Amino acid sequence: MTPAQEFREIGGRFGAVAAGLRPDQWDDPSPVAEWTARDVVRHLVEWFPAFLSSGAGVALPPGPSVDGDPAGAWRHLQSEVQALLDDPGSSGRSLTNPHLGSVPLPQAVSQFFTADVFMHTWDLARATGQDDTLDPERCATMLAGMEPIADVMRQSGQYGPPVDVPEDADAQSRMLGFIGRDPGWEPPPSA
Repeated sequence: MTPAQEFREIGGRFGAVAAGLRPDQWDDPSPVAEWTARDVVRHLVEWFPAFLSSGAGVALPPGPSVDGDPAGAWRHLQSEVQALLDDPGSSGRSLTNPHLGSVPLPQAVSQFFTADVFMHTWDLARATGQDDTLDPERCATMLAGMEPIADVMRQSGQYGPPVDVPEDADAQSRMLGFIGRDPGWEPPPSA
């Protein structure tokens, strides 16, 4: 699967989950400590354009405010990233970062953004009571890729301490536990 195809699938799934929220669910707590459902979208919409701009000189046009229209903010970013990946000229571009070196742009989008969207799909779906099932093969592949760099990942401050899961847990639960999520997390009871 190409990075463009991969993002179309994963970004589309995240978009479907975002579109499935009722207006009153955007401030519901998420599995990420101190984040609401809206904050999950805010994270994706805010960090990635800055990453692209600083590392590849790609300036994505701003979209709707996450505060005013979180689903619209996601749709806008999804559309812009998809157009970037679908552009044949992107394959010849690189993203350069002091911590990563130089990486072909489509690979950088896949490795850093699409993977993040994939994991945060669980957060948004779980926060709002939607289907939070992730592709088990992708979960297993991502976990296998992250385990050897566990120390580097934890030092980044982007991942919580691992959550213990049973040895016979499925790939999704193992991946979630590895990145610091409790696979059994449930939203707190409504007041």
